[in-house]
Amino acid sequence: MNDPQIAIPSRAPAAEAVDDTILPFAVKALDLRGRIVRLGASVDTILSGHDYPPPVAKLLGEAIVLTVMLGSALKFDGRFILQTQSDGPVRMLVVNFTSPGSVRACARFDAERVAAAIAANEAEPGKLLGHGHLAMTIDQGPEMSRYQGLVPLEGGDLEQAAHEYFSRSEQIPTRVRLAVAEEFRPGKNGLRRRWRAGGILLQFLPNSIERTRQADLDPGDAPPGTERHVIPEDEAWIEGRALVETIDDIELVDPALSSERLAYRLFHERGVRVFRAAPVEAHCSCSRDSVENMLRSFPQADRDDMVEDGKITVTCEFCSSTYVFAPNEISASDAPRA
Repeated sequence: MNDPQIAIPSRAPAAEAVDDTILPFAVKALDLRGRIVRLGASVDTILSGHDYPPPVAKLLGEAIVLTVMLGSALKFDGRFILQTQSDGPVRMLVVNFTSPGSVRACARFDAERVAAAIAANEAEPGKLLGHGHLAMTIDQGPEMSRYQGLVPLEGGDLEQAAHEYFSRSEQIPTRVRLAVAEEFRPGKNGLRRRWRAGGILLQFLPNSIERTRQADLDPGDAPPGTERHVIPEDEAWIEGRALVETIDDIELVDPALSSERLAYRLFHERGVRVFRAAPVEAHCSCSRDSVENMLRSFPQADRDDMVEDGKITVTCEFCSSTYVFAPNEISASDAPRA
Protein backbone atom coordinates (compact mmCIF):
# COMPACT_ATOMS: atom_id res chain seq x y z
CA MET A 1 0.00 0.00 0.00
CA ASN A 2 1.77 3.12 -1.25
CA ASP A 3 -0.15 6.32 -0.69
CA PRO A 4 0.69 9.45 -2.72
CA GLN A 5 3.90 10.95 -1.40
CA ILE A 6 2.61 14.52 -1.26
CA ALA A 7 3.01 15.87 2.24
CA ILE A 8 0.97 18.73 3.62
CA PRO A 9 3.28 21.65 4.50
CA SER A 10 4.25 21.83 8.16
CA ARG A 11 1.65 23.77 10.12
CA ALA A 12 -0.78 23.38 12.97
CA PRO A 13 -3.37 20.66 12.26
CA ALA A 14 -6.70 21.95 10.99
CA ALA A 15 -9.20 22.28 13.81
CA GLU A 16 -12.51 21.49 12.07
CA ALA A 17 -13.19 18.34 10.10
CA VAL A 18 -13.47 18.41 6.33
CA ASP A 19 -16.15 15.90 5.42
CA ASP A 20 -16.09 13.39 2.57
CA THR A 21 -12.33 13.01 2.53
CA ILE A 22 -9.70 10.27 2.82
CA LEU A 23 -6.54 11.38 4.62
CA PRO A 24 -3.47 9.11 4.24
CA PHE A 25 -0.81 9.30 6.95
CA ALA A 26 2.43 7.63 7.98
CA VAL A 27 4.33 7.20 11.24
CA LYS A 28 7.84 6.42 10.04
CA ALA A 29 9.28 5.80 13.51
CA LEU A 30 6.85 2.89 13.98
CA ASP A 31 6.65 1.67 10.35
CA LEU A 32 2.93 2.49 10.32
CA ARG A 33 0.76 3.70 7.48
CA GLY A 34 -2.95 4.31 7.41
CA ARG A 35 -5.96 6.33 6.33
CA ILE A 36 -8.61 8.31 8.13
CA VAL A 37 -12.01 8.62 6.46
CA ARG A 38 -14.62 11.27 7.27
CA LEU A 39 -18.03 11.07 5.57
CA GLY A 40 -20.80 13.63 5.82
CA ALA A 41 -23.01 14.48 2.84
CA SER A 42 -21.93 11.37 0.92
CA VAL A 43 -23.05 8.85 3.56
CA ASP A 44 -26.13 10.93 4.41
CA THR A 45 -27.21 10.94 0.75
CA ILE A 46 -26.98 7.14 0.57
CA LEU A 47 -28.60 6.31 3.91
CA SER A 48 -31.32 8.98 3.81
CA GLY A 49 -32.34 7.90 0.32
CA HIS A 50 -33.57 4.52 1.58
CA ASP A 51 -35.22 5.22 4.94
CA TYR A 52 -33.67 2.11 6.49
CA PRO A 53 -34.34 1.33 10.18
CA PRO A 54 -31.56 3.09 12.14
CA PRO A 55 -29.63 -0.12 13.07
CA VAL A 56 -29.61 -1.20 9.40
CA ALA A 57 -28.52 2.28 8.30
CA LYS A 58 -25.68 2.28 10.85
CA LEU A 59 -24.52 -1.16 9.71
CA LEU A 60 -24.53 -0.10 6.06
CA GLY A 61 -22.75 3.11 7.05
CA GLU A 62 -19.96 1.06 8.62
CA ALA A 63 -19.71 -1.01 5.45
CA ILE A 64 -19.44 2.19 3.40
CA VAL A 65 -16.58 3.51 5.55
CA LEU A 66 -14.74 0.19 5.38
CA THR A 67 -15.16 0.01 1.59
CA VAL A 68 -13.91 3.57 1.11
CA MET A 69 -10.86 2.91 3.28
CA LEU A 70 -9.97 -0.26 1.36
CA GLY A 71 -11.01 0.87 -2.11
CA SER A 72 -9.01 4.10 -1.90
CA ALA A 73 -5.83 1.99 -1.90
CA LEU A 74 -6.41 1.08 -5.58
CA LYS A 75 -3.68 2.49 -7.80
CA PHE A 76 -5.62 2.03 -11.04
CA ASP A 77 -9.04 2.84 -12.44
CA GLY A 78 -11.33 0.14 -11.17
CA ARG A 79 -13.86 -0.90 -8.57
CA PHE A 80 -13.67 -2.32 -5.09
CA ILE A 81 -16.82 -4.20 -4.12
CA LEU A 82 -17.73 -5.28 -0.59
CA GLN A 83 -20.64 -7.69 -0.23
CA THR A 84 -22.03 -9.72 2.65
CA GLN A 85 -24.38 -12.68 2.40
CA SER A 86 -25.58 -14.10 5.68
CA ASP A 87 -28.48 -15.66 7.57
CA GLY A 88 -29.09 -12.72 9.89
CA PRO A 89 -31.89 -10.15 9.72
CA VAL A 90 -29.67 -8.13 7.34
CA ARG A 91 -29.23 -10.66 4.56
CA MET A 92 -27.00 -8.63 2.28
CA LEU A 93 -24.90 -5.46 2.18
CA VAL A 94 -23.41 -4.26 -1.10
CA VAL A 95 -21.02 -1.32 -1.41
CA ASN A 96 -19.28 -0.31 -4.65
CA PHE A 97 -16.29 2.05 -4.60
CA THR A 98 -15.16 3.30 -8.00
CA SER A 99 -11.77 4.97 -8.15
CA PRO A 100 -10.80 7.65 -7.58
CA GLY A 101 -13.60 8.41 -5.12
CA SER A 102 -17.25 7.59 -5.82
CA VAL A 103 -19.34 5.23 -3.71
CA ARG A 104 -22.81 3.71 -3.76
CA ALA A 105 -24.43 1.17 -1.42
CA CYS A 106 -27.59 -0.69 -0.50
CA ALA A 107 -28.87 -3.27 1.97
CA ARG A 108 -31.39 -6.12 1.86
CA PHE A 109 -33.04 -7.11 5.11
CA ASP A 110 -36.01 -8.86 6.67
CA ALA A 111 -38.10 -6.03 8.10
CA GLU A 112 -39.93 -8.25 10.61
CA ARG A 113 -36.72 -9.81 11.94
CA VAL A 114 -35.06 -6.39 12.21
CA ALA A 115 -38.06 -5.02 14.10
CA ALA A 116 -37.98 -8.02 16.45
CA ALA A 117 -34.24 -7.53 17.05
CA ILE A 118 -34.80 -3.86 17.87
CA ALA A 119 -37.67 -4.73 20.25
CA ALA A 120 -35.46 -7.32 22.00
CA ASN A 121 -32.56 -4.87 22.22
CA GLU A 122 -30.48 -7.24 20.11
CA ALA A 123 -29.74 -5.07 17.09
CA GLU A 124 -25.95 -5.09 17.44
CA PRO A 125 -24.07 -5.35 14.11
CA GLY A 126 -22.91 -8.92 14.72
CA LYS A 127 -26.42 -10.15 15.47
CA LEU A 128 -27.90 -8.33 12.49
CA LEU A 129 -25.35 -9.95 10.19
CA GLY A 130 -25.45 -13.43 11.69
CA HIS A 131 -23.44 -16.16 9.95
CA GLY A 132 -22.32 -16.21 6.34
CA HIS A 133 -19.45 -14.63 4.49
CA LEU A 134 -17.95 -11.30 3.49
CA ALA A 135 -16.55 -10.97 -0.03
CA MET A 136 -14.13 -8.25 -1.13
CA THR A 137 -13.67 -8.01 -4.90
CA ILE A 138 -11.21 -5.95 -6.94
CA ASP A 139 -12.49 -5.35 -10.48
CA GLN A 140 -9.85 -3.92 -12.82
CA GLY A 141 -12.12 -3.78 -15.86
CA PRO A 142 -13.54 -6.11 -18.54
CA GLU A 143 -10.13 -7.08 -19.94
CA MET A 144 -8.67 -8.07 -16.57
CA SER A 145 -9.42 -10.93 -14.20
CA ARG A 146 -11.07 -10.18 -10.87
CA TYR A 147 -9.48 -10.79 -7.49
CA GLN A 148 -11.76 -11.85 -4.66
CA GLY A 149 -11.11 -12.56 -1.01
CA LEU A 150 -13.64 -14.31 1.25
CA VAL A 151 -13.82 -14.35 5.03
CA PRO A 152 -16.47 -15.98 7.23
CA LEU A 153 -19.02 -14.03 9.21
CA GLU A 154 -19.51 -15.89 12.47
CA GLY A 155 -21.62 -13.54 14.54
CA GLY A 156 -19.00 -10.78 14.69
CA ASP A 157 -19.06 -7.26 13.31
CA LEU A 158 -17.38 -5.76 10.24
CA GLU A 159 -14.27 -4.68 12.14
CA GLN A 160 -13.64 -8.28 13.14
CA ALA A 161 -14.25 -9.48 9.59
CA ALA A 162 -11.77 -6.92 8.23
CA HIS A 163 -9.10 -8.04 10.70
CA GLU A 164 -9.68 -11.65 9.67
CA TYR A 165 -9.41 -10.73 5.99
CA PHE A 166 -6.05 -9.01 6.38
CA SER A 167 -4.71 -11.75 8.61
CA ARG A 168 -5.69 -14.54 6.19
CA SER A 169 -5.48 -12.97 2.73
CA GLU A 170 -3.04 -10.10 2.90
CA GLN A 171 -1.02 -11.19 5.96
CA ILE A 172 -0.60 -7.53 6.88
CA PRO A 173 -1.03 -6.61 10.57
CA THR A 174 -4.06 -4.30 10.44
CA ARG A 175 -6.44 -2.56 12.81
CA VAL A 176 -9.70 -0.95 11.74
CA ARG A 177 -12.10 1.28 13.65
CA LEU A 178 -15.53 2.23 12.27
CA ALA A 179 -18.17 4.61 13.60
CA VAL A 180 -21.55 5.89 12.39
CA ALA A 181 -23.73 8.46 14.15
CA GLU A 182 -26.91 10.46 13.74
CA GLU A 183 -27.15 14.18 14.23
CA PHE A 184 -30.31 16.26 14.09
CA ARG A 185 -30.39 19.68 12.45
CA PRO A 186 -33.25 22.17 12.05
CA GLY A 187 -35.15 21.83 8.77
CA LYS A 188 -38.30 23.14 7.14
CA ASN A 189 -40.48 20.62 8.99
CA GLY A 190 -38.61 20.50 12.29
CA LEU A 191 -35.50 18.53 13.10
CA ARG A 192 -34.00 16.49 10.29
CA ARG A 193 -31.78 13.46 10.81
CA ARG A 194 -28.39 13.58 9.15
CA TRP A 195 -25.88 10.76 9.09
CA ARG A 196 -22.15 11.02 9.70
CA ALA A 197 -19.51 8.30 9.56
CA GLY A 198 -15.80 7.87 10.01
CA GLY A 199 -13.06 5.35 10.39
CA ILE A 200 -9.35 4.73 10.66
CA LEU A 201 -7.23 1.97 9.17
CA LEU A 202 -3.74 1.33 10.54
CA GLN A 203 -1.23 -1.11 9.05
CA PHE A 204 2.23 -2.25 10.10
CA LEU A 205 4.52 -2.30 7.06
CA PRO A 206 8.16 -2.79 8.07
CA ASN A 207 10.83 -3.67 5.53
CA SER A 208 11.56 -6.93 7.37
CA ILE A 209 9.18 -9.84 6.70
CA GLU A 210 10.20 -11.34 10.03
CA ARG A 211 8.98 -8.22 11.86
CA THR A 212 5.62 -8.53 10.07
CA ARG A 213 5.32 -12.14 11.24
CA GLN A 214 6.06 -11.04 14.80
CA ALA A 215 3.21 -8.57 14.63
CA ASP A 216 0.55 -10.94 13.33
CA LEU A 217 0.82 -14.17 15.27
CA ASP A 218 -2.10 -16.57 15.43
CA PRO A 219 -2.07 -19.13 18.26
CA GLY A 220 -3.99 -21.47 15.98
CA ASP A 221 -1.11 -21.73 13.51
CA ALA A 222 0.67 -24.51 15.39
CA PRO A 223 -0.41 -28.07 14.42
CA PRO A 224 -2.38 -29.92 17.11
CA GLY A 225 -0.16 -31.75 19.57
CA THR A 226 2.96 -29.71 18.78
CA GLU A 227 4.59 -27.06 20.90
CA ARG A 228 4.05 -23.63 19.46
CA HIS A 229 7.17 -21.61 18.75
CA VAL A 230 6.57 -18.29 20.48
CA ILE A 231 8.03 -15.16 18.86
CA PRO A 232 7.71 -11.93 20.86
CA GLU A 233 5.42 -9.40 19.21
CA ASP A 234 7.03 -6.40 17.57
CA GLU A 235 6.98 -3.48 20.01
CA ALA A 236 6.28 -0.91 17.29
CA TRP A 237 3.08 -2.69 16.27
CA ILE A 238 2.05 -3.19 19.90
CA GLU A 239 2.35 0.58 20.41
CA GLY A 240 0.51 1.53 17.22
CA ARG A 241 -2.28 -0.95 17.82
CA ALA A 242 -2.71 0.25 21.41
CA LEU A 243 -2.97 3.88 20.29
CA VAL A 244 -5.71 3.10 17.76
CA GLU A 245 -7.64 1.16 20.40
CA THR A 246 -7.83 4.32 22.54
CA ILE A 247 -10.01 6.09 19.95
CA ASP A 248 -13.60 6.79 20.98
CA ASP A 249 -16.32 6.54 18.34
CA ILE A 250 -17.14 10.24 18.77
CA GLU A 251 -13.61 11.15 17.66
CA LEU A 252 -14.22 9.52 14.30
CA VAL A 253 -17.41 11.47 13.55
CA ASP A 254 -16.98 14.71 15.51
CA PRO A 255 -17.31 17.67 13.07
CA ALA A 256 -15.21 19.76 15.45
CA LEU A 257 -12.23 17.38 15.22
CA SER A 258 -10.37 17.21 11.91
CA SER A 259 -8.68 14.11 10.53
CA GLU A 260 -5.33 15.93 10.76
CA ARG A 261 -5.83 16.77 14.41
CA LEU A 262 -6.91 13.21 15.18
CA ALA A 263 -3.73 11.86 13.56
CA TYR A 264 -1.69 14.40 15.53
CA ARG A 265 -3.48 13.52 18.76
CA LEU A 266 -2.66 9.84 18.30
CA PHE A 267 0.90 9.92 17.00
CA HIS A 268 2.49 13.35 17.66
CA GLU A 269 5.02 11.92 20.11
CA ARG A 270 6.40 9.67 17.38
CA GLY A 271 5.99 12.15 14.53
CA VAL A 272 3.18 11.73 12.03
CA ARG A 273 3.16 12.82 8.40
CA VAL A 274 -0.10 13.41 6.58
CA PHE A 275 -0.55 13.48 2.82
CA ARG A 276 -2.96 15.21 0.50
CA ALA A 277 -6.56 14.29 1.26
CA ALA A 278 -8.70 12.76 -1.52
CA PRO A 279 -12.40 13.57 -1.95
CA VAL A 280 -15.29 11.09 -1.77
CA GLU A 281 -18.77 11.51 -3.24
CA ALA A 282 -21.97 9.50 -3.39
CA HIS A 283 -22.53 8.67 -7.03
CA CYS A 284 -24.61 5.97 -8.70
CA SER A 285 -23.66 4.74 -12.15
CA CYS A 286 -27.21 3.88 -13.18
CA SER A 287 -28.81 5.70 -16.13
CA ARG A 288 -31.81 5.32 -18.39
CA ASP A 289 -29.60 3.97 -21.18
CA SER A 290 -27.92 1.39 -18.94
CA VAL A 291 -31.29 0.18 -17.61
CA GLU A 292 -32.67 -0.04 -21.15
CA ASN A 293 -29.65 -2.09 -22.23
CA MET A 294 -30.18 -4.37 -19.24
CA LEU A 295 -33.82 -4.91 -20.26
CA ARG A 296 -32.76 -5.69 -23.84
CA SER A 297 -30.64 -8.55 -22.52
CA PHE A 298 -33.80 -10.40 -21.40
CA PRO A 299 -35.82 -12.59 -23.77
CA GLN A 300 -39.02 -11.02 -25.08
CA ALA A 301 -41.16 -13.39 -22.99
CA ASP A 302 -39.43 -12.21 -19.79
CA ARG A 303 -39.90 -8.57 -20.74
CA ASP A 304 -43.60 -9.24 -21.37
CA ASP A 305 -43.88 -10.60 -17.81
CA MET A 306 -42.39 -7.34 -16.48
CA VAL A 307 -45.24 -5.23 -17.86
CA GLU A 308 -47.60 -3.88 -15.19
CA ASP A 309 -50.32 -1.32 -15.92
CA GLY A 310 -49.00 -1.02 -19.45
CA LYS A 311 -45.41 -0.14 -18.53
CA ILE A 312 -42.14 -1.56 -17.29
CA THR A 313 -40.84 0.07 -14.11
CA VAL A 314 -37.30 -0.45 -12.81
CA THR A 315 -36.02 1.02 -9.54
CA CYS A 316 -32.29 1.16 -8.83
CA GLU A 317 -31.51 -0.57 -5.54
CA PHE A 318 -28.56 1.74 -4.91
CA CYS A 319 -30.01 5.22 -5.39
CA SER A 320 -33.77 4.53 -5.59
CA SER A 321 -34.05 6.23 -9.01
CA THR A 322 -37.04 4.94 -10.96
CA TYR A 323 -37.08 4.40 -14.74
CA VAL A 324 -40.35 3.85 -16.60
CA PHE A 325 -40.54 2.38 -20.11
CA ALA A 326 -43.41 1.72 -22.50
CA PRO A 327 -43.18 -1.86 -23.80
CA ASN A 328 -42.70 -0.61 -27.37
CA GLU A 329 -39.66 1.41 -26.29
CA ILE A 330 -37.70 -1.81 -25.86
CA SER A 331 -36.79 -3.22 -29.25
CA ALA A 332 -37.61 -6.85 -29.99
CA SER A 333 -33.92 -7.37 -30.63
CA ASP A 334 -32.14 -8.94 -27.68
CA ALA A 335 -28.84 -7.34 -28.62
CA PRO A 336 -27.86 -4.45 -26.31
CA ARG A 337 -27.16 -1.12 -27.87
CA ALA A 338 -23.55 -0.19 -28.37
